[in-house]
Amino acid sequence: MPVARYFLFVGGVLLALLLAIDTLVPQQAVVANQAAPQAAPSVDKTIVRIRSDQKLPERVVYDTSLPTVVPPPAVTAQAAPPAPAVAPADSAAQARMRETFAQLVPAEAKKPEPQVQRKRKIAKARPAPPMQMAQPPQTRQMRIAQQSQFGFFGGPSWNTW
Repeated sequence: MPVARYFLFVGGVLLALLLAIDTLVPQQAVVANQAAPQAAPSVDKTIVRIRSDQKLPERVVYDTSLPTVVPPPAVTAQAAPPAPAVAPADSAAQARMRETFAQLVPAEAKKPEPQVQRKRKIAKARPAPPMQMAQPPQTRQMRIAQQSQFGFFGGPSWNTW
């Protein structure tokens, strides 16, 4: 409610000021300015021209009549790896290595064991607990510590000083 009192007080003060100014300002000056435009106009208000010293940027025109130019796909050359130089001594070593691998007898290949599917556990079905009706809340009085208000809006009435 302090806000409503504030608006009521300020609104009353503004209305009182408006009425006071209305009684103090002579009405003849206002009426004379409104009635005299035909007799002696001080400013010609019929033509208003606004000019600016700033220029707008030039207009940009896009020519959309030409077809779109699509660049050709870029050709990427892949470099071949250089062939290793084969020396006569290396060819004899490679031949021995090939013979060794040709005579190699692999060990028995180990077969993967079939995975046994585990038995899934299924939870037991239980009946739902019975629904309890909501009870009305119990009202208890609570005491709350409140700080005293200060400044312009303190007290029972905001304008008590």
